[in-house]
Formats: sequence, structure tokens, C-alpha cells
Amino acid sequence: MPTPGEAASANPARRRRWRGDTLAPYGFLSPVVLTFLAFMLYPIASSLVLSFQSNKGGITRFVGLKNYLYLLKDPQFISALTNTLLYLVVQVPVMVLLALVIASVLNQKFVRFNGFFRIALFMPAVTGLVAYSLVFKLLLNTDYGLVNRVLALAGLQGVDWLNTPMAARISLMLAITWRWTGYNMIIMLAGMKQRIPDELHEACEIDGASGIQKFFSVTVPMMKPIILFCTITSTIGTLQLFDESYILTQGGPDNATITIAHYLYNTGFRYVNFGYAAAISYVLVLIVGALSVLQFKLGGGSDHA
Repeated sequence: MPTPGEAASANPARRRRWRGDTLAPYGFLSPVVLTFLAFMLYPIASSLVLSFQSNKGGITRFVGLKNYLYLLKDPQFISALTNTLLYLVVQVPVMVLLALVIASVLNQKFVRFNGFFRIALFMPAVTGLVAYSLVFKLLLNTDYGLVNRVLALAGLQGVDWLNTPMAARISLMLAITWRWTGYNMIIMLAGMKQRIPDELHEACEIDGASGIQKFFSVTVPMMKPIILFCTITSTIGTLQLFDESYILTQGGPDNATITIAHYLYNTGFRYVNFGYAAAISYVLVLIVGALSVLQFKLGGGSDHA
């Protein structure tokens, strides 16, 4: 029996129809493929080439690894990297643990109005980045901010939240935690509904386990893949942190709160050094990839349960 291709070659009309049927899927896919090539693949490749160039003074020239080597001795980049890693090491574990605890509490049957609390805690995640940063900037204002007003009413001295290095870092971490804890809490809560059957909790209660024992012996082990997912996504988000640093503190005081993404923005759009900015972006990509792989390995890899 002849194949469809052989049958089509014997009949011109069938041949055209066969070619149309064969090429049709590629025609339907072409808009997506062309869009991906134009707006994803080309910018990635172009920025990689740009990272090996210098365009100071309007003159573009190839400089090899000079941009990457300068990163090792650039004090502003080192400050930005140190600040970003500080937010990562301190804020991410606190936020993930807080999200897990809140989700565990809201997952209990005795909690009333838990639907209201879920919505209320998730609402910050849908607030615009610029809007919530401006709100925190007003709340933490040294002279007329609500936080210092409350401290004054309590008889405590106000804090210069946004103009001293340590207080400014704490302010940024508080803002990030406020916005993203509810987001991670919803993911944790969904994981608990899917992974932890009610019978398991009931068996623990029959054995006389307390709430804390159930949390550490049942909830945490069963939620390990979800905790790992939230940790990795929070790590990636923290390494790309920009809006809070830019709006709340403008990276100050004295680069005490500047992040890698903020320094990348300054390098490219304030100092108009796109080659060096591209190098910073690829170093950031490598850091994100390395930390994600490390966390995945430390977390025990994929879930086979």
C-alpha cells in the first residue's frame, strides 16, 4: 500500500492538499515562535554579546571579560550583593516559616472566619509594588509617620527608619515580609489540603499528640516539597528586588540598602553603561541558578512520595 506521500505525488491536487495539511501546524505555531524569537531569544543573546562590550562616550568596543572582572573589585556591586544576600538569609526564612505557621493555624477546623483571614492576608500580594512601597514610606517617615506617632504615644523614642543603615534594612525586610507572606501562605494552605489527609491528624490526636508535636512530626515533613518551592521562588524574588529599594530608600543611606537589581538599573539607565549593566544581569542569573540548584539539593531533590 502506498504511503500518503507517495499517493500525493501521483495526484497533483492531492499533493497540494497533503502539503497544506503538513505545513498547517507550522503556520499556526509561527506567530508564537516568531514572538519568542523576537522578544525573548534575541534580547537574551543580544544582552550576552553586550556584556562583553563597552559603550562609554557613545563608542562601542569589545572589551572581553573586562566587565566581569571589574565586578570583583567594584565596591558598589559588592555592597549591593552583600545587602541582597542579607535580605535573602534573614528575610526569606522568616517569611516562609511565618507563612507555614499561619497556614497551619488557618487549616484548623476550630478557626472561625478563616475565609476572611485568608483573603485579608493574601490582599497585600495583589497590591501594586509602587503603591505599597509609597504607603510604607509614609508610615515610616521620621517626622510625621504613623509608626513613630504610635511609638511617641507609648512613650518611646521614634526611629529614623529610612535614614540609618540598620533601620533602613529592617524597614525593607518588614515591607517585603508584609507583602509576600500571604502569597506563600496560600500556597502552603493549598499544599496542606492536598498532601495531608484529615485522617492523619485524627490519628495523631488519638495518640495524644499536641498541636506543636503534630506541626513538627506531620505538617513539616509532609510539606517539605511545598516549603522547598516557596523557598526557591522567594529566593528568586529577593535576588530580583528593586521597587522597595528604589522607592523606600533610593538605595541609601550610603548604599546601605541598594540591591543588585537596583544597581543594575542605575548602571544602565543613570550612568548609561549598558555593557556593564548586561554583565551584572548575567552574574545575577548565575547567582539565581546556583542558589536554586543548591536549595533543591539541600531540600532532597524532587518529591517521590
